[in-house]
Amino acid sequence: MSQEIHPAEPEATRRTADEAESSRASRGWWDRNADDYQIEHGTFLGDDRFVWGPEGIDEMEAGLLGPLDDLEGLDVLEIGAGAAQCSRWLAAQGARPVALDLSHRQLQHALRIGDGIPLVQADAGVLPFRDGSFDLACSAYGAVPFVADPVQVFREVHRVLRPGGRWIFSVTHPVRWAFPDEPGPEGLSVAASYFDRTPYVEQNENGDAVYVEHHRTLGDRVRDVVAGGFRLVDLVEPEWPAWNTQDWGGWSPLRGRLIPGTAIFVCVRG
Repeated sequence: MSQEIHPAEPEATRRTADEAESSRASRGWWDRNADDYQIEHGTFLGDDRFVWGPEGIDEMEAGLLGPLDDLEGLDVLEIGAGAAQCSRWLAAQGARPVALDLSHRQLQHALRIGDGIPLVQADAGVLPFRDGSFDLACSAYGAVPFVADPVQVFREVHRVLRPGGRWIFSVTHPVRWAFPDEPGPEGLSVAASYFDRTPYVEQNENGDAVYVEHHRTLGDRVRDVVAGGFRLVDLVEPEWPAWNTQDWGGWSPLRGRLIPGTAIFVCVRG
């Protein structure tokens, strides 16, 4: 009887990872894990909701993109769109969204859900659009935490936005980097330096990265926004709402009521 061979579990480490390696790792990881991600989180995200993060803050209530009535007729780019749930919500408000993602498999889930949202597979650091194509750009945990050069992404977003366009994105709150990625009490004790920018990498037996996440301090993020040509007009740190009783990876009601889990940057193109 033949013995089934299972691939070795990736090794978690901290090491440098350049833009090319980070991009390859992200594309492969999301293609492999898109199905499980949509099964696990699809109900929470909905098919046509705009949720900014694991806390469950909803754009319908948050209004970070601007007044609801002002969205009608806007050309909007969603970066790291996944299955395009946020773009579908934008379309329902009368906007004209384009959903962009690095992962082909994630975009297949967008096709599965449907509604005819324009889909583009591309790297956020090299956006395949003409200058001044959009009025608004947004990203809910898409692309930014996984790129080695966020300023390049911001400059590309700046390029494709029209003057005065808004760029709103959410990422893991930088303070979380110092804590273990655990939802329980073990995730409440500092275990690493907040100031250590060495990327978190999961690599295979050949030493090739299969997952990469990059850390920036809060100050780094602000400086990156400015270097990308934007003006920061708000920084939102959502509190964990009482209604949300479920864990999402290392995010949980226990931790969310004590330390921030998400940071949302509201920026305007200069």
